[in-house]
Amino acid sequence: MADTQYDVIVLGSGPGGYVAAIRCAQLGLKTAIVERELLGGICLNWGCIPTKALLRSAEILHYAQHASDYGLKIAGKIEVDLEAVVKRSRGVAKQLNRGVTGLMKKNKIAVHMGEGTLTGPTSLTVKGEKGEEKLSAKHVIVATGARARDLPFAPADGKRVWTYRHAMTPPEMPKKLLVIGSGAIGIEFASFYNDMGCEVTVVEMLDRIVPVEDKDVSAFLEKSLTKQGMSIMTGAGVEDLKVSDKGVKAKIKDKDGKTSETEFTHCIVAIGIVPNTENIGLDKLAEMDRGFIQIDDYGRTKSKGLWAIGDCTPGPWLAHKASHEGVTCAEAIAQELGNKDVHPHPLDRNNIPGCTYCHPQIASVGMTEAKAKEAGYEVKAGSFPFIGNGKAIALGEAEGLCKTVFDAKTGELLGAHMVGAEVTEMIQGFVVGKTLETTEAELMQSIFPHPTISESMHESVLASYGRALHI
Repeated sequence: MADTQYDVIVLGSGPGGYVAAIRCAQLGLKTAIVERELLGGICLNWGCIPTKALLRSAEILHYAQHASDYGLKIAGKIEVDLEAVVKRSRGVAKQLNRGVTGLMKKNKIAVHMGEGTLTGPTSLTVKGEKGEEKLSAKHVIVATGARARDLPFAPADGKRVWTYRHAMTPPEMPKKLLVIGSGAIGIEFASFYNDMGCEVTVVEMLDRIVPVEDKDVSAFLEKSLTKQGMSIMTGAGVEDLKVSDKGVKAKIKDKDGKTSETEFTHCIVAIGIVPNTENIGLDKLAEMDRGFIQIDDYGRTKSKGLWAIGDCTPGPWLAHKASHEGVTCAEAIAQELGNKDVHPHPLDRNNIPGCTYCHPQIASVGMTEAKAKEAGYEVKAGSFPFIGNGKAIALGEAEGLCKTVFDAKTGELLGAHMVGAEVTEMIQGFVVGKTLETTEAELMQSIFPHPTISESMHESVLASYGRALHI
C-alpha cells in the first residue's frame, strides 16, 4: 500500500500543479500529485506545446511556398499531409509527457492517477483503476485548470463544431472555417488553418481582434491577416449555428446590425474558459466567483491548509502565470511549515507577459497606452517599425512593430507591445526590465547587438522620447 500521509498534495498536474509539486519536493516536503488524465495537464498535452508544433508546420509550409522570395526554387507541388502534421504534434506532446513523468520520479513525488475529490481542506479521495484511495496532508494545492467554454446553442461535437482540443486532431482539413472569438486560442488556430490553405473567417464581438492587446497591435495584426486572405468581422456576433453532416450554417449579425447566414464546413469555438472547480468538494471550503477560486497573493483560500493556483483562479489564464504561482505557493507553504530560508514574493500581474503565436506573432507586457492613460498616467509612447530594422529586412520579415509606453514623470516602463517575427522570444527583455523597475535611461544606455530584430526594442524606447535613429 502506498503511503497516504503527505506534507503537500497537489490536485492537478498542469504547468501550475507539477511545478508546485517539484518546488515542494525541492524544499524537502513529502509531496504527492493527483491527476485524472495525463501528467502535464492541458497545456503540455492539448494546449501550449502541441499547438506550437502545429504552427511550426504551418510556418515551414509558408516559407516553402515563398521560397522564390529568397532566390530558391522548389521542384514539384508542395502538399500538406495533415495526418503527418498531427502525428508530429502529438509526438511532441507525448515526449514532454514522458519528461514530466521522469521529473516526478527524479523528485520522489508520489503520483496518484484518478479523479480527486476534496473531503476537507487537507484531505481527499482518489478514484482510479485500483479503486478508491484516501489521502491526507498538512496542505493541499488545487490546480485543476480549466476547459473550453461551449456555445449554449451549439455545443462542440468534435465533428463540425470544435474546441481547441478537436482542432488539434482534426479528422479532416476544413475547407471553409469559422472561428468564433479572436483571443490567443482563436487567432492561433485561425492563423494555422489559413496558412494550411483553408478559407478562414473570424468573428469577434468586440470592436477589434485580440482585444486585450494595445490598439496599434490589434490594428496591425488585422491588416496583416486580412492581407493573408483571412476574413475578419469585428463588432459582430454569431446568433445561431445549424449543424448538419455537411457543415454548419451560421447566422451572423455584423457591426451594422445586419444579419446574414453563411455556410462553413467547420467551426472552432474560442470564447473563453470554464474553471474545473465543480464537483470536487470545494463547497464551503473556498470563496468562489463565477466558478473561480478566490485566493490571496500567495494562493491561500479561506480554509487553512487549502491553496489554489493556475486557471482555476482569477486570470490571466496563462501557463507561465500558473507555474510562477506554483513556486510562490510552494514556498509560502514551506515557510508556514517552519522553513526560514524561503522568502516567497507575491505575484505582480503587471509583469506577466502575454504571447500569441499567430503569423505574425504578438507579445506584450504591462499596460497598453490606453490603460495607462485610464489609470491617470501622463505617458510617453513611441513605436518603431520593423521595416527600419536591417535584420528584419534581411530575413524577409519586415512586417512588424515594437511599441513602448513610459510614465512621463518618472520614466518607469509601463508597458511594451510587439507584433512581428520572433517577438514572443524578445518580450522577455522588457519583462526583465519591468521586474528590475527599469526606466527609459537604463534601456537607452543598454547596448543591443547588431544586427538583430531586438534593436527595434531599443529604437521604440528612443522613439518614445523623440530620439529614434532609424526612422
